[in-house]
Amino acid sequence: MFRRLMAIAGGALALTAATAGSAAAHPAATPGLGHAQAAGGTHLHGLTWRFVGATTAPPTTAQCLAAIGIACYSPGQLETAYDMRRLYAAGDSGQGRTIVLFDSFGSPTIAADLRVFDRQFHLPAPPSLRVLRPVGPVPPFDGSNSTMVGWAFESTLDVEYAHAMAPRARIVLVETPVAETEGITGMPQLMRAENLMVDRGIGDVFSQSFGATEQTFRPQTLLNLRYAFENAARHHVTVLASSGDSGSANYKLNGVDLFRYPTVGWPSSDPLVTSVGGTQLHLNAAGHRTAPDNVWNDIPIGIDAAGGGGPSHVFARPAYQRKMATGAGPFRATPDISMSAAVDGGALVYLSFPGLPAGFYIVGGTSEASPLFAGVVAIADQIAGHRLGQINPSMYAMRGRPGSGIVDIRLGNNTFTLLDGNNNPVFVVPGWQAARGYDMASGLGTVDGYTFAHALAR
Repeated sequence: MFRRLMAIAGGALALTAATAGSAAAHPAATPGLGHAQAAGGTHLHGLTWRFVGATTAPPTTAQCLAAIGIACYSPGQLETAYDMRRLYAAGDSGQGRTIVLFDSFGSPTIAADLRVFDRQFHLPAPPSLRVLRPVGPVPPFDGSNSTMVGWAFESTLDVEYAHAMAPRARIVLVETPVAETEGITGMPQLMRAENLMVDRGIGDVFSQSFGATEQTFRPQTLLNLRYAFENAARHHVTVLASSGDSGSANYKLNGVDLFRYPTVGWPSSDPLVTSVGGTQLHLNAAGHRTAPDNVWNDIPIGIDAAGGGGPSHVFARPAYQRKMATGAGPFRATPDISMSAAVDGGALVYLSFPGLPAGFYIVGGTSEASPLFAGVVAIADQIAGHRLGQINPSMYAMRGRPGSGIVDIRLGNNTFTLLDGNNNPVFVVPGWQAARGYDMASGLGTVDGYTFAHALAR
């Protein structure tokens, strides 16, 4: 269900929103994606709200607040919030490292859009931006196809914010020809593409902003798909995945209805993957915090979307989680770490592909969180002088130690409430509360980029 909330005077900017779990969440009437659900059930972990602007300059936080009552943040504000500028000042901004982003279809204007994004936010161009299609050509882009438009939006977010956090890292966008939905659809192509990148030695950090509910797979089918992650682990490639945007709930195989009990998505739930959950930042114009971070949950502002997390129903508790009370019993708990994902505090993205007005958009969701964290890991790789590979054992070992750079999140929860068109609750799926130490709402917490990158590199 889409809700047009308010337009800035003169019609230059408008906010369009989609409820995360609505049965009418398909964007047939409005191009693009809401809670990352497109025709056919595509679930990308992001694109929850958009600030549509056919403008020549990005809005400021103050302008977003005045116009629509929610905050929007620039790359510079996020760099300050995550203490990345100290890394850049020391000459550590991802040089020599490669971040690989995986998306169905991709975006036909990604190179041009990144140039505008960099110019507007005073970022250097990356050393290289490559677009690869290792498992075959993608269909011609169709701006009237909401699924393609949604994936183009996702691709743009991934590229722009991985680059924003690690501005001197090489960027590779891998496009696949079949849209990932729920269950197996689209996953074989994505996993084959990831495996080929590992085999070809392309990439130090992989970021995945897609996922499907574990219950939409046959368990053995899911286990047969994870060969790419096993190969990545052997080659010391770090693999990240967004934890989801429906809090404790996730979609059924039809891509419309939600499970009414706690579920999680894969590949986020895979023990060989770092699951990246969502937080909400509270920043001033300079990027300094005005309040502590909390778990992302936008239901109080009338949008049923929140950071994913909970116990896997497929994977056993990995060794790196055995020395702590995760609340997941004998199962893998997610997420592992969290970064900015809230709609109220979303990232500003520039795009110009057909199907949407060119301009700046506010984007929330764990699709933002995963590429942000990919940038931090790429810089840690640079500091270490080599690939760090699977980082979960190191992160859990660092937890609670002085100088780890892991910052505990103690506020908020990821309980999911489906809202109707009048913002009345339809049903509630209980989630998890942030607490001291590990919790299934925020994982280990979030990071101070400077301290964390150095600690991880050690």
